[in-house]
Amino acid sequence: MALAHVASLRSEDPYRKVGAAALDFDNRVIGTAYNGLAPGFNPSKGFWDDRDARQKYMLHAEVNLCSLFRRGEVKLVACTTMPCTSCMQTLCAYGVREIYFRDIYHASDAQEIAELYGIHLEQVTSYPLMPGPSED
Repeated sequence: MALAHVASLRSEDPYRKVGAAALDFDNRVIGTAYNGLAPGFNPSKGFWDDRDARQKYMLHAEVNLCSLFRRGEVKLVACTTMPCTSCMQTLCAYGVREIYFRDIYHASDAQEIAELYGIHLEQVTSYPLMPGPSED
């Protein structure tokens, strides 16, 4: 979850910063991603001012994450926010078996989708962000 949190800090969206991290079946990090605009797109001045107008152009962290692996390569995804309905469907299509999230997204049908497909979906509210004090 800490990796997803750190990834979220890279989002250029001033209103909502979402991050995600993927681990393979050996618990190796496959990649991290965040919500944002398509690579190489430079928004015009004022683009970020109207949240409703720009929202349809934002690529969700989970979609950006899935672009980094092939179906069946990832066991676990951690997201700073519960996947929206569409992102949950995408994660299912990529064969992800476990999804952990920090913040609830009430407009999502993720819980019902997880139950139907037998995917473990769990909220995690406590996780380390920084290493503990070092012993010298």
